[in-house]
Amino acid sequence: MNPISSLPLTAVERANAFVRLGDFLGNYSQRLTKETGDLPQADAEDSILTSAIRSTLSENPWFVLSNVVLSLQSIAYSLKADKVERFLQSYVIDIKETNLPVTVSVIMAGNVPLVGFHDFFCVVLSGNRFLGKLSSGDKHLLPALARLLVRWYPGLEPLIGFSEGILAQFDAVIATGSNNSSRYFDYYFARYPHIIRKSRNSVAVLNGSESSEDLMNLGTDIFSHFGRGCRNVSQLFLPAGYPPETLFSYWESFRHVMDHHKYRNNYDYHKSVFIINTIPFLDSGHILLKEDPSLSSPIAVLHYDHYNDISEIRRYTGQHKDTIQCIVSNDPSLPGRIPFGKAQMPTLADFADRIDTMKFLIHLSMK
Repeated sequence: MNPISSLPLTAVERANAFVRLGDFLGNYSQRLTKETGDLPQADAEDSILTSAIRSTLSENPWFVLSNVVLSLQSIAYSLKADKVERFLQSYVIDIKETNLPVTVSVIMAGNVPLVGFHDFFCVVLSGNRFLGKLSSGDKHLLPALARLLVRWYPGLEPLIGFSEGILAQFDAVIATGSNNSSRYFDYYFARYPHIIRKSRNSVAVLNGSESSEDLMNLGTDIFSHFGRGCRNVSQLFLPAGYPPETLFSYWESFRHVMDHHKYRNNYDYHKSVFIINTIPFLDSGHILLKEDPSLSSPIAVLHYDHYNDISEIRRYTGQHKDTIQCIVSNDPSLPGRIPFGKAQMPTLADFADRIDTMKFLIHLSMK
C-alpha cells in the first residue's frame, strides 16, 4: 500500500496511523504465537519488528518472547479503531492544527517491553514533537514501531525523534523512574512543565466469591513480565480465614517462570533469606508468599494480608492511592477495579499514576 502524503497530518490522520499500527501488531502477534519456527518475516514491515525483537531478546535477559508478545497484544488491543476514536473525541486535539507543536522529552523506564508506548502515543496524537530517551534495556522496540508509522504516514516523521546523548532543545518533560530517580528528575527538570512518575505497585482483593477462572487469571496479573511491572500484583488481600496456600493449585501453569535463570536466582535468594532469618513463608515451588502489609514485594515473592471487612480495603486503597497503580478484584464496592487477568491490558484512558497525559500535552500547546 502506498503511503499517504508527507504533508503535516490532522489529528484524525494521526489517530488513523495508530489504528493501522494496532492492526499490524495484532496480526503480527497472532502469526507469531501460531508459528513454531522463526519470527514472522514475510515482508519488509515484518522484518522491521522482527529485527527489533531479536536484538531486544539478545540484549535483555529479562525480556523473553512471551512477554514481548504480551506487550504487543496489549497495544494492539488498545488501538482498535473504536477505542482510538472515543479517546480522540475526549480531547480538543484539533487545537494542534492551529498552534505550533512543542517538543516533549520522554524519559522511559525499561522494566517491561514497550512500557513507554502510551506516552509516545499521547505526544504524537496530540500533535506535539516526541523526543524519546530510551532505557538501555528496551532501546529497539519503540523505534521499530516509529519506523512503521513513518513508513505508512511520512507526515509523522517531524513529530518523532530519539536521543542517545544528553537531552537538549525540549520544552517539556515526561519522566518515569524509581522513587530515587524521581528526586533527580524533580530537581533537574524543575523549570520545565513536567510529569514525573515514581514507583507504584498493584494489589488484588479477593472476597471468596471468585471462580476458578478468576483465580487462574490472577496468576497472569502476578507472573507476567516476571512481576517487574507497576501493573503486576505484588500485594494480595484475603478475607479473614482465607488460606492463601489454596491458591497454589490455580497457578500451576505459571511454573515455567522457574526456567528463567534470573527469576530462579531471585526465588532461591529470598527463600534462603527467609529460612536463615526464620521468617514464616509459604512456598508453591515457583513463588513465595509472605504475610506482609507492605505494597512492594521482591521478584518471586508475593505479599499477602487478611482483612475483616471490605471497608478496611477501601480505606487502605484510598490512603495509598498515590502508590497503587491497579486494583484487581470483582468486588463492586472498590472504585476503579479491573477484572482478573486484565492488569496488563490497560485502556487508552488508564493513565499511569492517574495523571491525564493528554490534558497536560494539550495545555502545553495553548501557552
